Formats: sequence, structure tokens, C-alpha cells
Amino acid sequence: MRRHRSPAAVLLATAALLTGALSAAAPAAAAPAPEAGPAVAARVVPAAEQRDAAAFWTAERMRGATPLDLRPTPARPAAPKAPEPGGETVTVAPTAASADAAGPLAFPQAGGAWTGGGAVVKTSGRVFFTFQGRTASCSGNAVTSQNQSTVITAGHCVKYQGSWHTDWVFVPAYDNGQAPYGRWTATRTLTTPQWEASEDINHDVGAAVVAPLNGQRLTAVTGAQGIQFNGGYNKPMYAFGFPAASPYDGSKLVYCSGNSSKDFLFSQDHGLGCNMTGGSSGGPWFTGFSEATGTGLQVSVNSFGYTFLPNRMFGPYFGNEAQALYDTAQTS
Repeated sequence: MRRHRSPAAVLLATAALLTGALSAAAPAAAAPAPEAGPAVAARVVPAAEQRDAAAFWTAERMRGATPLDLRPTPARPAAPKAPEPGGETVTVAPTAASADAAGPLAFPQAGGAWTGGGAVVKTSGRVFFTFQGRTASCSGNAVTSQNQSTVITAGHCVKYQGSWHTDWVFVPAYDNGQAPYGRWTATRTLTTPQWEASEDINHDVGAAVVAPLNGQRLTAVTGAQGIQFNGGYNKPMYAFGFPAASPYDGSKLVYCSGNSSKDFLFSQDHGLGCNMTGGSSGGPWFTGFSEATGTGLQVSVNSFGYTFLPNRMFGPYFGNEAQALYDTAQTS
């Protein structure tokens, strides 16, 4: 490493220390389309892979899946491109709360097992896939969509280090190897063009469209959370996920809450005090979250953390690029 370094070089070296942090829904209302940009990147899952994926993910394999961490790669650009500013705020409402919604709860700032009820129990789940020949896991969330089949997750939870993941399934309300609402296989996985091209951490957003199961669509079974784009920074947030690296084991839904802030170091992401670990990547961040019903507006996903800044997690800002991804997914 050279002795004399410019401030810009120091900042880029700092970025190299990044590590992974780790329903019956009504059709989404038509939203103003963001300005056209690069095409959303997508993988169509072959029919044979779809047939095999659900059976592949036994309780034993799910328990043994390795949490996927976000780590820097040589392809990462020197200066990540920030989301386009100044877009119109677009809000898609969640579905009605579950009948068994819990009453008001007290929420700590750090991660803890979620013991409440509400819609978030069903819409949040673990994501399982094969990555470079090994079984791996992330988190995800079902959102209101026209196809009633859209899951939002992190970009690195669908494509990472140059290759798309295979055997991709979403398990809502995962509970220690159990899949109470089924294993939903992806027919298509998608990510932002910025993540696909260079793994830009500002655009670490992914989505999946899942096939019907037993004649029903995903959000007809689980319900769906709302989603918002260009909603701004510095808001109370709630983050959920299934961390699977120590001290967690991936068996339970975990949450954090507190006031978010904009990352002042390297990205344009939201930041939140949270001690979730690997495996929580792709879990939803909500604004306007109701403690009573477990519903809110998803505005980000668990993405990464700085090794030198423990107990703080970061998630991408949902701007025009994330909206374009969502619009492509929900109409696929």
C-alpha cells in the first residue's frame, strides 16, 4: 500500500472494508413511470429448475444454508453512481392487516426476535438459492403488485460476482426449517442495471417473480406490504430480516428500529443502528410502520455494513431506478 495517499484514495480504501450486514393483495395502483434508463436486468428461470427448486430445499438444507455476505469485488466502480435526485414521491399501499395482528409493542433499538403478530410475520421470509455450488440464504419481503407475485430483496441476493443465483425460492414466515406458507419458486429474478453492470452499492436492489403454488398467488396467501419511492431521508425506520451468522442462526425473524440517517461516508444509502448479521441481506426497511398491524411502506433493504462501524446497517435509497425495477417485476 503506498505511503502517500490523496483524500479520495483514502475514501476508496475505506470502501474496500465493506462487508455484508449482514397477499390477497389488490393490484398496485398505476404509478407515474420514471424516466427511461438502462433496461432492468433479468434472468428467466428454466421450467425444469422451477420444478426442482421447491423439492431441493428440504428443512435440513434450509437450516444448513450459508448466509450470503456482500463483499467488494474488483468490478466495483471507483465512484458509485448515486440514485437520481428529485424524483416524484410514489406510494403503493399495503394490504389490510392480518386478522391476528398484535396490539402496540415496545421496540428496542438493536436487533431482537420479533414476537408480535401482524402482516410482517407473513410477508417477510427467507430467500434460499445456490451460489457458486453451495447453498446460501438471504431475506426478502412480499409487496403489493399487479401480478400478486413480487418479492423485493437485495441485488446481491439474486446476482453476485458475475453470476445469477439458481434454485431460488422464497419462504414467507420461515420458522426454523419450517415453511408454513410454502416454498415459492422464482420464475424470474431481476436487479437494477447498475447492480448488474458493476455491483454499485447504491443500487443493491433485487426482485423476484414467483410461480403460483397450489393454485394461489403469493400475496393472496401472505398479504403484501406497501412500497414507496423517492420518499426522502432521515425518518423513523423499522428493519426486518433473518440473520444467520453469529450470534443469530437464521431460525427467527429479527428486527431493529430507530431514526435513520443518510450515509456520510461512501454511499447514498440510508443508515440505521442495528446488529443484524449475514443472512439478513434483502430484508425490508419500512417507514410509517404500524406496531399494531405490522404493515408499512418498504423504502429499502438490508444491504451492507462497514467493518469499522459496528452495529450500524445500510440500505439503498429507493429512487427512480428501484421504481423501474419494481414496475418491471410487477408486470412480468
